[in-house]
Amino acid sequence: MAALELTRHGSVAVLTMNRPEARNALNAQMRAEFATLLPDIRDDDSISSVVLTGAGGHFCAGGDIKGITEAASANDVFEGRTRILDMHRWFDELVDLEKPVIAAVEGSAFGAGLSFALACDFVFSAPDAKYCAVFARIGYTPDLGGMYLLPRAVGLANAKMLAFSAKVLDAKLALGMGLIQRVVDEGSVLEDAIEFAQRFENAPHGAIGIMKSVMNRAFESDRGTVYRQEAMAQAMCRESAFLKEAARRFVEKEPPLYQWNEK
Repeated sequence: MAALELTRHGSVAVLTMNRPEARNALNAQMRAEFATLLPDIRDDDSISSVVLTGAGGHFCAGGDIKGITEAASANDVFEGRTRILDMHRWFDELVDLEKPVIAAVEGSAFGAGLSFALACDFVFSAPDAKYCAVFARIGYTPDLGGMYLLPRAVGLANAKMLAFSAKVLDAKLALGMGLIQRVVDEGSVLEDAIEFAQRFENAPHGAIGIMKSVMNRAFESDRGTVYRQEAMAQAMCRESAFLKEAARRFVEKEPPLYQWNEK
């Protein structure tokens, strides 16, 4: 059975972490399947957006602690370092994917599960979902990009508080802190996330991809660098087929190619 399932809803790819018996804890099989599926999604032009979710009422409870401790007892410290670096390679495919990615979170988003949520562009949350940088409880430090992504989502002081304390946040607190973007009705989180993702079907995919690429690096780029990237992006978009057709429709007073509608 796949630990990570890929399904389609039109132009939306839904990735479901599928180990419900373990609250979708990240194990070696799931890591391998992320590494395989993410490049396929990246290269598939028929996919306009992605929803990441979990099976069985939970998002992801973190790493598979039993598997990690067994590996730690069998290997030396450098093999453990290699395991994390290997995860970063495919995880960066998720973070840098030039398509909108929406997390649909129910139940637990703990440890690596919190990092998965942070890797997404938007987080839709069930009202009873829980979020926790749980690592300190067992003497670990945040991994899977947690120490990079968490301060950028909630600010440095809040990130330290969450990581040092391993405090559990409910959806209301997570929303107020900026960790998530929307709390939806109970039982509707996946449906709402897919509906939101479908709004990007007719979007200017190239332009959104460039926006995401530049914004993901804005915090470590100086102002002049971002300005130069803006100039390059605008020059590319000006020559795109999308912009030319959109401009023609505007001049001819025809309906736009892409218009955001709140539903």
